[in-house]
This record gives sequence, C-alpha cells and structure tokens, in this order.
Amino acid sequence: MKRRSFVKSSLLSGAAATLVPAMSNAANTANAKTAAADYYELRTYLLKDEAQQKLVEDFLKDAAIPALNRLGVKHVGVFTELKPAGQTKIYVLVQYNSLAHFSTVSDAFGSDAGLIAKGAAYLNAPANQPAYERIESSLMKGFAHSPVLIAPEKKERIFELRQYQSASEAAGKKKIEMFNDQGEIDIFKRLGFAPVFWGETVIGPQRPNLTYMVTFDDLQSKDSHWRAFGSDAQWKKISAVPEYADALLVNKINSTLLVPTAYSQI
Repeated sequence: MKRRSFVKSSLLSGAAATLVPAMSNAANTANAKTAAADYYELRTYLLKDEAQQKLVEDFLKDAAIPALNRLGVKHVGVFTELKPAGQTKIYVLVQYNSLAHFSTVSDAFGSDAGLIAKGAAYLNAPANQPAYERIESSLMKGFAHSPVLIAPEKKERIFELRQYQSASEAAGKKKIEMFNDQGEIDIFKRLGFAPVFWGETVIGPQRPNLTYMVTFDDLQSKDSHWRAFGSDAQWKKISAVPEYADALLVNKINSTLLVPTAYSQI
C-alpha cells in the first residue's frame, strides 16, 4: 500500500507541475520522455521446495499472466536459475509502458475475476503452508538510449541478468551516462548480445544500482560474447577515460544465469 500511495503521489505532483505557466514547457518535455520509457517490475520468489515452485508457477501461468495481459501488459518473463544452489528462485519480469500504467495495473490486478477464480490455490494458501517464503521486488525505469523492452526470438536460449551496484547516486548516474551517452549499449547490440532491457532501479533493495538482461544461445556463446566485448576497440576507448573507470563507478556486480519457462513471454 505504501508503494501504491507513493506512486499516486508522484503522479499527482507531476500533474500539478504542469499547471505552473513558467514551467509548462519543461514539464511537457519531461512528461514526453517519461511516456516513452518502459518501467519494469522485477520480482524474485524465494521458495523452500518443489511444492511451492509448482504453486507459484501454476499461478503465474494460469492466472497472473493472463490477468496482466488483459490489463495491457504485453510481456511477462518468467525464469528459473540455470544452476540453482538448492531450490531455484523464480524471477518474474513485468513490462509497463509508463509509470501511470504501473499504477493502473497495481490498482486493478487484485480484483480481476479470472485471477481470483484461477489463482485461488495461490491466493488462499494457508499461513502454515504458504505459496512462497518471500517476494523481493524492484521497480526500474528504462534507459534513454534503450527505453523499451526488446523481446528476443522464441527459441532455446539462456538469459543473463546483471546488476551493477554503485557506491553513490552520483557514481550510479555516471555509469548510466556511460551506457546512454558514450555508446556502451551500442557495443552490446553490435556484438549480438540481444539485450532485452536496461533499467535504473528507482525503488528496491541494493540501491543505487542498474540492471540489464542479455541473451545467448548457450554457455559457450556467452563466453565468446564476453571475450569479444572485453577486446572491443570502442569499449577499450570508453573504459580508458578516467571518469568512467569501473573502480570509480561500480563496486559490485551480480550476475545470474536464467532459463525461461515454457510459458514465459520473454
């Protein structure tokens, strides 16, 4: 509820700003940029056993994804870990076309009739047999240079979810600048990484951070792509600029290899 109130408050504040004549042009420009960028919700389900995994997956497949699609969400990705340490986590990536869309879906999702009917086992799981142990969530805004999700071709592949944490907000913004304005995103695309999304985490744990997802045919392809990236002339030129040194901008990188479920829309 607090998150929903925060989102609504932010939207109302933005609308009010457009009423101030002296700021109207700037506000309209900012609103246009916001409308052009996707927002992404990344959910991680923590599970204790296969029974919970089945309950969550059945809910996502039969109830949650159809309900989200009815509310205008075009892509919902569902992934499990390629090499889990114990019971796999389930990762869910939900694409929203704006912050307002996220708010609308959040308000309407729980009252969807199909969701209530088909998701009863998950929604009504008793406290002594919960559907999951915990859900961790982040809300991200798409990068200016790659503002919308690119769903890859449907075929057997692996996904790499990467998170770059920075020691300060200023360092995090500088790393995003490196991706957006210095051509780092273009290197990924040119080398065939088939990126799915790039997002700055605006709400969630481990901030400040940015997160992105790239894809490969297999582990061998992953290794060869990263070797090509590391030896790329343009990358060497960008990374050699003192103000963009990783030692200044990134203090931790988390990489998770994932495989999509059969019903994933990404």
